[in-house]
Order: sequence, then C-alpha cells, then structure tokens
Amino acid sequence: MKILIIGGGNMGLTYARSFVRAHVTSRLDLRLLARSPERVAALAANEVGTAWGRPEDCVPGANIIILAVKPQDSGALFGQLQGLVQPQQVIISIMAGVRISTLREALGTPKIIRAMPNLPAQIGMGMTAFTSTDEVTRAELVQVQNLLSTTGKTVYVEEEAAIDASTAISGSGPAYVYYCMEALMAAAAQMGFAPAEAELLVSQTFRGAVELYSQAGLSCQDWIARVASKGGTTEAALHAFEGGAVREGLIAGATAARNRAEELGK
Repeated sequence: MKILIIGGGNMGLTYARSFVRAHVTSRLDLRLLARSPERVAALAANEVGTAWGRPEDCVPGANIIILAVKPQDSGALFGQLQGLVQPQQVIISIMAGVRISTLREALGTPKIIRAMPNLPAQIGMGMTAFTSTDEVTRAELVQVQNLLSTTGKTVYVEEEAAIDASTAISGSGPAYVYYCMEALMAAAAQMGFAPAEAELLVSQTFRGAVELYSQAGLSCQDWIARVASKGGTTEAALHAFEGGAVREGLIAGATAARNRAEELGK
C-alpha cells in the first residue's frame, strides 16, 4: 500500500512514524510531500519515507493521500493538486473545518474521508473520529481504520456533523484537561507547594484517575461517590464547583468550540 502524506508538520510526522512502526506500510512505500526545500531536507533526515518537494513527482501512484496541512493553506494545496488526483485514490483530510463537499469539488475526486485526530496521537494515545463518502468501499474503510488506529483509538461516524462535534470534544479536549490541570497547580502553589511538587501532585492524580476509570466499568458519578464522603473535603470542593457553574462552563466551552468548527466549514 503506497501512502502519500502531504504536510511535514507534527501530525504528518506522527502518522509517518506510526505507520512504519506498526508495519502497515514500509519506508519504501511511504512518501512525504513538503512545501519548502528546508522542510523536505528535514523530512528526509528522519528516514521514515521518501521526501518530495513537487506534487507531480509523488501524487501519481499513491493509493492513499493524507492531507495534513493547516486549513488556511487548503486553497493553495488544492491548486497544486488539481489534475493530479485520480478517482481511484482515497483522500484522507485532517484539516479542521474543511468539509467533504469542498474537498470533492476542489479535487474532483469521489473517495474522500474526513478525520479529526488529537494531540495524544503523537504518543499512540490519540482519539480519531472519521467519516467517509459513499464511494469509499468497505475494504478501503478497513484499511483506513487500521492506519488511523496506529495512533490510538478510532470511531467511525455516519454524519459529517459529528466530525465538528468530535473536534470540540476530543480534538480540542486535551486543552481543556491542561486548563483544569493548570488551575489545580495554581491552587497547589497558593497552598505552599513548590512548582515541581504542584506539577507532580496534579499530573499523577490525573494520570491515576484516568487509568482507574479505564480499568473498571464504573461511571464518573460512581467514582465521584467513592471519593466523596458526606460532609468531607471532596464534597466541599464539589459544592464550590457547582456554585461556580464549573460543569456548565465546560459544556458551554465545548459548545462554543463545536460552533466555531461549523463556522470554519462555511
């Protein structure tokens, strides 16, 4: 399976390394396309695949083409790819907000998959939601899911609108976690802990809580009930969160992110 990754940034390299490490393709069959000669040289130095600087040299012959560039660069990219993409090639776009209809019209090709990964994909702990056009075959969907699963978990969604929703939840979600962690680190500092101590207390607490949740079939409310005893310290904190509308604020933030993703698509 010959794969072309367009874009030599963090996600492009993440995919390249994950694919080769999982043996879903080989270095010989993996191609990377970058815009600047400097980036081409940097990609070549990573030795995860063959680095190219011109679309006409690497687009033909690829079975799967992954568009891993910034959404604001999509217009220039479409101009470079016009006339090169063939109907049998599968296009995977991870450009936030760029709709399937836009991709189909700009590239003139029917087999399109839109995916939304997130940052932890860099360590194989990512979450990717994806959807496809009807022209993508079941066998091709299985191939794509195998590729995306090399960076973590995946979920296929029937409606494209769910990609905007997943952008707000899992795509932007790591930032929400870091926001909460930073707030607790600040609280720890106010209580007298040194920065390194505050970081250790918070990061290990988050790591342990998520791992505990993953290993047992209990809901978040079940775990909260196990930690919070009546009249105790945890209950006092939870009452303060409710008074400050923390839960509602997080829901409002995720909704704002979803709305922004929809706006970008227009």
